[in-house]
Amino acid sequence: MAGREKSLRGQVFDKIRSDILKGRYQQGDELVECTIGKELGVSRTPVREAIRQLELEGLVRLVPNKGAFVNGISARDVTDIYLIRSRLEGLCARMAVENITPEQLEAMEEAIVLSDYHAKKEHYEQVCEMDGKFHKLLYEASGSRMLSHTLSDFHQYVQRVRQVSIMNRMRLNKSGSEHTEILEAIKSKNADLAEQVAARHIFNTVENLKHFNLEEILREEYGKENDNNGKN
Repeated sequence: MAGREKSLRGQVFDKIRSDILKGRYQQGDELVECTIGKELGVSRTPVREAIRQLELEGLVRLVPNKGAFVNGISARDVTDIYLIRSRLEGLCARMAVENITPEQLEAMEEAIVLSDYHAKKEHYEQVCEMDGKFHKLLYEASGSRMLSHTLSDFHQYVQRVRQVSIMNRMRLNKSGSEHTEILEAIKSKNADLAEQVAARHIFNTVENLKHFNLEEILREEYGKENDNNGKN
């Protein structure tokens, strides 16, 4: 029973967080426990616990005597996430050198081939899907559940920004070649190089994002002002 309750709490948390990140809940929207509970067919308890966990992640703010309100993701959050990812994905690639399986190598190679195919046809949605698959496989190849979980969360936080970045043709081509560099470094068992190219790959995305108006992208995603979010 305890395991089932824990699973239920996790499902509710994942659903609410996904709705926030997809923009279903806009910045400033109130999360009403009883309403969400009815929508999901659960009691208020797992909803309340999920909201508290979302507050710890910064996606929700609790206002005494008023309720829980959506924070969303700010432009500063996006930049911070990518900078943190650059370090963690470097570590991930280093660990993958020792832990990756032949099946994972093959799957990553397939993701690169399919990504190149769709890139030539300008099928951006499919390219984004293959990009996500490549990184997911890399996380799993590290052999670290904790690292994989953390990086997967960060990946979800910036879904919309990733899509916009990938639609930049110049970045699209470079990203594909960088994936190949990462995989080749892992295959050659060069841990130092794998860490270096994986970290640089994410850092290059940060540089590419400077060409975009992140505040505008995030306003389109969440429907309200995000640029004041996180400012002191």
